Amino acid sequence: MESPQLFTSVVLYIILLFVISVHEWAHAWTANKCGDPTARLLGRMTWNPIAHISMVGTVLIPLIGIFGPALGLGLPFAIIGWGKPVPVNPNNYRNYVRDDVLVSLAGPLSNVVITIVALIIVKILTFMPGELVMMIIREILFPLAQLSFFLAFFNLIPFPPLDGSHILRPLLGYKGRMILDKISAYGLIILIVFINTPIFDIIIRGVNNLFFFMAKIII
Repeated sequence: MESPQLFTSVVLYIILLFVISVHEWAHAWTANKCGDPTARLLGRMTWNPIAHISMVGTVLIPLIGIFGPALGLGLPFAIIGWGKPVPVNPNNYRNYVRDDVLVSLAGPLSNVVITIVALIIVKILTFMPGELVMMIIREILFPLAQLSFFLAFFNLIPFPPLDGSHILRPLLGYKGRMILDKISAYGLIILIVFINTPIFDIIIRGVNNLFFFMAKIII
């Protein structure tokens, strides 16, 4: 692997760790504000990536996805990394339905905030010419903004185990919730199949178009 490509891969992995860590911290922080201290007591209300690492979702799969192509390795299908789920006890919520939705929204919302902040910094740095500044924008800030924006919308897909399924749940009737619960047992498998379909490709293109539209407005 050539040095520039290695640098880009390492930076991308660090960005992924940061985005996942903030996402999970947001879940934990919001749950604590809603009356459930479970995640806080277990040390999950932190930006430290070590607290949120899943050996498969945050280490193995992302490393293969990021470094694999350059090493001639790879998976026979597309898959996206994830962090260790934040533990919550809904019985502690002050309002079960409202707080479950708020906690679920907190992660994707934190990703949108990261995107906006990163693009604002890019806007500021554009007034500071120089190769180093352009490298920071090109290799760090713009990939950070784009990846975080994508993960925000990806997690809003209303399908278990993603955050969107918790947002959808209150809108369903009893039978709908039962079906959702049954699907959740096979959620990861079905999700892997879904992200390898043309429909998901269309979603990605739509999210990317929305990202560049927002970036154009901010920058």
